[in-house]
Amino acid sequence: MISVEKLPFEKVPQLSDRDVAYVVNDEKLRPFFKYPVTIEAFAKVFKDKAKDQTDRATLVKVLKKQYLPLATSATVLNNIESLEKENTFTVITAHQPSLFTGPLYYIYKIISTINLARQLNERYPDYHVVPVFITGGEDHDFAEVQKANIFNKTLVWENEESGSVGAMKTESLQPVLAELKDLLGTSSHAVEIYQLLESAYTENKIYANATIQMVNSLFGEDGLVVLGMNDPDLKRGFIPIITQELVQQKSHELVEATSNQLNEAGFKTQATPREINLFYLRDQIRERIVFEEGYYQVLNTDYKFNETELLAEVNQHPEHFSPNVVMRPLYQEKTLPNLAYIGGGGELAYWLERKSQFAHFNINYPMLIRRNSVLWLDQGMNKKIDKLDLKVADIFMETEALIKLFLKRIANKPLHLKPEKAQLESMFDDIAERIKAIDPTLEATVKAEGAKQIKSLENLESRLMRAEKQKHNVAVNQIRAIKDKLFFSNGLQERRDNFLSFYVKYGPDFFDILKKELDPLDKRFVVIKDTV
Repeated sequence: MISVEKLPFEKVPQLSDRDVAYVVNDEKLRPFFKYPVTIEAFAKVFKDKAKDQTDRATLVKVLKKQYLPLATSATVLNNIESLEKENTFTVITAHQPSLFTGPLYYIYKIISTINLARQLNERYPDYHVVPVFITGGEDHDFAEVQKANIFNKTLVWENEESGSVGAMKTESLQPVLAELKDLLGTSSHAVEIYQLLESAYTENKIYANATIQMVNSLFGEDGLVVLGMNDPDLKRGFIPIITQELVQQKSHELVEATSNQLNEAGFKTQATPREINLFYLRDQIRERIVFEEGYYQVLNTDYKFNETELLAEVNQHPEHFSPNVVMRPLYQEKTLPNLAYIGGGGELAYWLERKSQFAHFNINYPMLIRRNSVLWLDQGMNKKIDKLDLKVADIFMETEALIKLFLKRIANKPLHLKPEKAQLESMFDDIAERIKAIDPTLEATVKAEGAKQIKSLENLESRLMRAEKQKHNVAVNQIRAIKDKLFFSNGLQERRDNFLSFYVKYGPDFFDILKKELDPLDKRFVVIKDTV
């Protein structure tokens, strides 16, 4: 039986202060976003985004091309067709093409987006809203996508290729696929999900295409449209902004100014803008473009252009230019008729640096929505927590603090000497006053002796706690094991574990439960408990 408990974000210490501040509507962040996160605010977002010049025909042409080799649902195909209509909009999430989807929040982002689209379609029947997942792939940081943690074992994709991850060949995945098959086992759910993954990674020669097929196979029935944006036709529509970025270099100035304002408001900024926030992407290289001594140089290569040559290259081959993290939101919002971006705390942090940049390029700044965060407790974990008489909120505590709380609850007598310390402090205060009246030079000596005695009591408290820990050694070790399992290195489960660890046990019900329980407009941390 599934039960759900929800916690305020401010009660989850594993989340950053900035992340919590956005969710709880901290007034200091209000100048940095456009729309409040409410279902009612979308009425204005629809109208504002309708003013943007979105090339719907090209978007649909590219999507049809990308979906041509895929078997998918009628809902997805209808959603793609509908994007040509002026009353159709999108809600978007995005992620790098992590191995086997990477950490759990990859899945939570997608389901948050699917559920938001459903809510908007119900609330605003005059419009049609399509959930879209943008799979990255232009990035060259292979280390960020090559691992997946399944059943506490880290699988690693070994690959000697360089350049953009999405363009890498899938043939090098064979060893890690074989390892995955052995790890998952032979249950019906394991066989089912392995076949889905194997098909995606063996039927496509290029990793980006494999990722599109994988996500479509998982969520196509929900109408999720998957888009790879490394496409020459899409980038052709981005040429005016690419040109501005190369020649005028305004993003650096705008984002840096916003970053300074965020720092002054007490929020550490996320990304560092460069003078030119574009890479040159070609022949499996993706290197920064810099302007030096009158020329545009592609770092670590022989490519070098004067301004006329570079602008000709942009117009002839826009696919050779790849936005970095500073430009990627602009490219995305320029390309799609988008209402909202759904992301994690780290992602929203760099989006909050972009408002003035969007205004400069005359693109509507979307609503920013914090994806759902989830802690999933299976039956075995619930039994352990219940046996220790711990509450859900307790297990988010730091390990040693949780152990102290547990020991205090079960101790026959208090494990502290607070009344005794108070009495001792009062007694030495009285002595100090009496001594001061007779010989003021002795006051410091009395206070020092008092501090020494208080320290002795504190040492006795520590010994009491150690004795109680020893007495309940088994329970204390169980608490440590629970914390290590759910909050490895004091991080959240969703940032480490892969969905396959749960799918093998629950099958499609795992997704169905998440689709039922996740609401990205509900600003609370979700704890899902599988109880007996």
